[in-house]
Amino acid sequence: MHNLSRVSVFELTGLNFTSEYKYFLFSLTLLCYPFILMVNITVIYVIVINKHLYEPMYIFLCNLCMNALYGTLGFYPKFLYDLLSDHHVISYLGCLVQVFVIYSSALCEFSTLTVMAVDRYLAICRPLEYHRIMTNNMVIMCIVFSWLSPFLCMLVLVLLSSSLTLCGSFINKLYCENWSIVKLSCYSTMLNNVVGYIIIFVYFIHSLFIMCSYIKLIGTSMRSKEERSKFMQTCLPHLLSLLNVTVALLFDVMFTRYGTTRNFSQDLRNFLAIEFLVIPPILNPLIYGLKLKKIRNQLMRFYHRNIIRDIGDMPRQM
Repeated sequence: MHNLSRVSVFELTGLNFTSEYKYFLFSLTLLCYPFILMVNITVIYVIVINKHLYEPMYIFLCNLCMNALYGTLGFYPKFLYDLLSDHHVISYLGCLVQVFVIYSSALCEFSTLTVMAVDRYLAICRPLEYHRIMTNNMVIMCIVFSWLSPFLCMLVLVLLSSSLTLCGSFINKLYCENWSIVKLSCYSTMLNNVVGYIIIFVYFIHSLFIMCSYIKLIGTSMRSKEERSKFMQTCLPHLLSLLNVTVALLFDVMFTRYGTTRNFSQDLRNFLAIEFLVIPPILNPLIYGLKLKKIRNQLMRFYHRNIIRDIGDMPRQM
């Protein structure tokens, strides 16, 4: 299918801020993005260098942090550049790439949270069968599933969008979003709409599956104090992550498709549109790092060892 669109660049109209506000947002983002990189890379590093953390739960957590690095890479560098620029444009190809990266990352988070729910269900509800089912091959298959299914879904959506003939180039967001491109089409977008709803439905099923798993987990964890403790330590962070990303993406999808600019202020729309690119990448490594005892202990040893080494090197440098 050939792209008949004459649009070569898109203009992002969500960045209508005063110069002072832009500089404030730039400073805030310049603090936020390196912090996201630091906390996620730290958790990944701690898991990778400690072989006794090579367990499914920690491998899936590592996968979640890697996905955060991937998804935020599709937003923050361009956003920082736009905050210092007077012209907020993005090339046609760059826009499609940004759509693919940001939303494949969002779907990958759902897929990863789904396999984490399966892992916790087996660990708590079927502990005697856990190691028989959750083998190394099964862990690899779960990770492949968590990346491959979002990539295929977004590839289909992006290819469909690239085939549209567009009659406009203005996107009322801080970044490119698939349905905002589809709405610019000169002709019928029924196929895009149907495929979009199918993907939304598939990932809605993911959420229902996770919720059903947690209903079973809560029932099982009430039987003993030990199981309650295990639930609070490993499942509560997972549940918080799920609720956060679900609410953020639900608003993003519903507002883009059905919302009007009269319902919300531009600032509120912008915040809710980027919430899943700000809160989960910070919240996930922090709540898992603080809540999971093995991760917390390794982090404390890692920082303690480096602080002691730095203090020991100070007299030599003086």
